Amino acid sequence: MQGTIACHACDLLVDVSELKTGQRASCPRCGHSLTRIRKDAHSKVLAYSVAALIALVTANAFPFLSFASSGLESVMTLPQTPAMLWGNGLPMVAILVAAFIIYIPATVLVLLILLCMPLRGERWRPWLKPVGRWVFTLQSWSMVEVFIIGVIVSLVKIMKMATVTMGLSFWGYVFFAILFTMAIAALDKYQMWQEIEALEEQRG
Repeated sequence: MQGTIACHACDLLVDVSELKTGQRASCPRCGHSLTRIRKDAHSKVLAYSVAALIALVTANAFPFLSFASSGLESVMTLPQTPAMLWGNGLPMVAILVAAFIIYIPATVLVLLILLCMPLRGERWRPWLKPVGRWVFTLQSWSMVEVFIIGVIVSLVKIMKMATVTMGLSFWGYVFFAILFTMAIAALDKYQMWQEIEALEEQRG
């Protein structure tokens, strides 16, 4: 149904076809936020995505954490996290960790850039629909926040046994996690599909 959204919380169908730029729609039954039409939404998503991609590259290029205990020091980088799991006989876990914390988030960011650049310029591109589907499919498989929380919990325990130093990569990944979350949050699914369909209709 054109202009209708199903509430993710209670499945109520809500007509939002009359929604204008700057307005927000919430479910009348449970109050769950449905959509918000922003004028500069794609510019924000594009800016967050580019910045997050730069932060992710930084996070992979420098030391992540260093541990010192009894005169011995060990330095770990972000790519070494799955590599150590692989070396300890856990290849499947290593592949999943690398995918969830590095490759899937990076893919989502690249897809967001490919999606928002044409939409921002109001230009139709044949890849808009498949890219949009992949963005919303892959974003649920990204474990960026889970990884950061897991690292912080582990650090609390490790600090009792060794001196821990957070490297530039650690802060780069924290910055990346914040920007990644902001990019996903700024992308409105309803607005995106409405604009893609409008561009497709104009094309032909």
